[in-house]
Amino acid sequence: MQAGAIDRLLAAIVLLAVCCFVGPVRAVDTFVVEDIRVEGLDRISPGTVFNYLPVKVGDSFDESRSGDAVRALFKTGFFKDISLAHEGNVLVVKVVEREAIGEINITGNKAIKSEELLKGLKDIGLSVGEVYEESTLDKVVQELRRQYYSQGKYGVRLEPDVKPLEGNRVAVNINISEGKAARIKAINIVGNKAYDDGELIDQFKLTTRNWLSFFTRSDQYSRQKLSGDLESLRSYYLDNGYINFNVDSTQVSITPDKTEVYITVNITEGERFTVSEVKLAGELIVPQEDLFEAVTTRKGMIFSRKSVTESSKAVTDRLGEDGYAFANVNAIPDIDEAAKTVAITYFVDPGNRTYVRRITFAGNAKTRDEVLRREMRQMEGSWISTTKVERSKVRLQRLGYFSEVNVETVPVPGTTDQVDVNFTVVERPSGNLLLGLGFSQSQGIIFNTSVAQDNFLGSGKRIEFAFNNSDINRQFVFGYTNPYYTLDGISRGFRVAYQETNASDANITRFDSKIISVGVNYGIPVTEYNFVNVAFDYERTELNADQFFVATIVRDFLNREGNEFDVLRLTAGFAYDTRNDAIFPTEGVLHRVRSEMAVPPGDLNYYKVDYDARWFVPLTRKWTFLLKGRVGWGDSYGKTDELPFFENLFAGGPRTVRGYKENTLGPEDEFGRAIGGNLLVVGNAEIILPLPFLAELKSVRVTGFIDAGNVYGTHEDFEADKIRMSTGISGVWMSPFGVLTASIAKPFRDQNGDETQPFQFTFGTSF
Repeated sequence: MQAGAIDRLLAAIVLLAVCCFVGPVRAVDTFVVEDIRVEGLDRISPGTVFNYLPVKVGDSFDESRSGDAVRALFKTGFFKDISLAHEGNVLVVKVVEREAIGEINITGNKAIKSEELLKGLKDIGLSVGEVYEESTLDKVVQELRRQYYSQGKYGVRLEPDVKPLEGNRVAVNINISEGKAARIKAINIVGNKAYDDGELIDQFKLTTRNWLSFFTRSDQYSRQKLSGDLESLRSYYLDNGYINFNVDSTQVSITPDKTEVYITVNITEGERFTVSEVKLAGELIVPQEDLFEAVTTRKGMIFSRKSVTESSKAVTDRLGEDGYAFANVNAIPDIDEAAKTVAITYFVDPGNRTYVRRITFAGNAKTRDEVLRREMRQMEGSWISTTKVERSKVRLQRLGYFSEVNVETVPVPGTTDQVDVNFTVVERPSGNLLLGLGFSQSQGIIFNTSVAQDNFLGSGKRIEFAFNNSDINRQFVFGYTNPYYTLDGISRGFRVAYQETNASDANITRFDSKIISVGVNYGIPVTEYNFVNVAFDYERTELNADQFFVATIVRDFLNREGNEFDVLRLTAGFAYDTRNDAIFPTEGVLHRVRSEMAVPPGDLNYYKVDYDARWFVPLTRKWTFLLKGRVGWGDSYGKTDELPFFENLFAGGPRTVRGYKENTLGPEDEFGRAIGGNLLVVGNAEIILPLPFLAELKSVRVTGFIDAGNVYGTHEDFEADKIRMSTGISGVWMSPFGVLTASIAKPFRDQNGDETQPFQFTFGTSF
């Protein structure tokens, strides 16, 4: 074919394409537009067309402007066909609208909730009311496939289906067949010499299948999880001196049936580096020796990025204690490749000392402002202390009035040395009316009713009236406590109670008692973490026992002391408490010593001393180790020959040694029932377990434990061979209907005659 013929053919094709795109325009002559009429609109208003149309009434219109007009309207995405014509001097715009999305239906999805999917589709542009475009639907399918791939579901099938609806609308149906998530068959690390595969794989959250995988889903491959694991691996090496460590490549292989994944990580370890020198530089406002105390990196140590980061933060926090809230501390390493050493310089830029202009509270709709303000350790007008601000937050959390406490430090506009400290709280119901039933294995069916207000009228004062009835106890209580009886934080409370006890139903020696008591107590804060409690109570006690089945210890006491007593009890206690929460703490310690003495001129003279210690040690961000110990001792003095049997100490059950029936450990009477003792020794070691599927539920705690303990009689010495032990798992749920506690324990070191109870629980009360 000749060149001229080819040129004429190409010109014809181009002309045809332009004509098809622009659409027919019957006007060939130039005319002035006197009016514009739009035809074919259904959902879209004429004003929308006029807004995008680059032609106005009064404009001169010819074929050269028709292409611009059509292109402008096509760009809106509202129309699938456009044509222009004119009737006299009236420009006629004829359009065919694209269908609108009338409904979106997603079926078959389980791993991802429909709400989350619809939100993601809306972000892409596919939502009810939007114009339907096939290209957008294709993008949606690709995005959904990407989301499922990120969860390891490589066998997912997505089937979009579009059906017409009346009113120029369509229904978009997306049918999903998720398939099974690909499981990790093996994780291989290549290039490691300093550490074996097992030690390195322990740093990964991804694992091969194990007995916990059903709950944690750690054996399901995820690209995001693998990225996080590679960063954990990098941190592990950098924290152990390998500053040139590198992940060279990562291969992820999937079997043909898309059910198993093999992961291979290729690494280069490099050499291990040590710290050759540690220096402080910059503007050292705080004495240098104080800053060095915050630094944990030392000359001769293996280099650790974690230690360097923690040291920088610790120096920053130390500066924050003196008001330099916006201090900046940068660790600058000087690497000597030949000597395999690193010299670290902490460059300190304290900035300006910052003062607190105002402390504000939000969210306390019921609680008075003064109740929150009196817990503040950071004062207005003084320089800011990050330690005091954090302590103020913890004190608000420990009140128990709020489910959530947040604090924010906001710079004051127009200043460089002032901030506002804003606390935001979420109030929880601090009052409750409880009418209900519960069950305890030791106390049977429990009926309880109580009206309690921990934050009465938002004042922080507590008022309580309670009635509890079970197989063991019938109790009436009225109490009142003012936690700030004085401005210094001294508390004062009153309590009146009546209690009837049937001890035989509590697994101990047979006797009945009736006790009427009235008392007053004071709490005195000595320092921020030290507290003293003093109480004085009067008790009227009446004892009764079955004359045929009464134990010798009970008969002898009644014959010697009688069965009615007026007791004056003086109680004093000391506590050191740094726990970060009053209900479910995760760090801190508690040491509590409590002594009570029945003093003259009361009818009985005796004393008891109890020491309780608890250590909460965070092992990781989610794992906490708890160690508890308790020792109790009691005896008589003066005119009383021995510690009254009803004041004996008992062990066994959910509060001491789980797995043994409550109160059954230690000495027994001649009928084989527990009588308790005057020496109690109990120890507990627990690991607070993170539960991935309950991570956001703050009202549940599960622990694995080992318990040990026993009680010893008046004439017995402590013998380690008599210690009983158990191990198991326990849980506590602060439910809306009451506290539920349960434990499954396996007793060991038990002896013949011990009453074991592997499963124990209570519900409806915390007893």
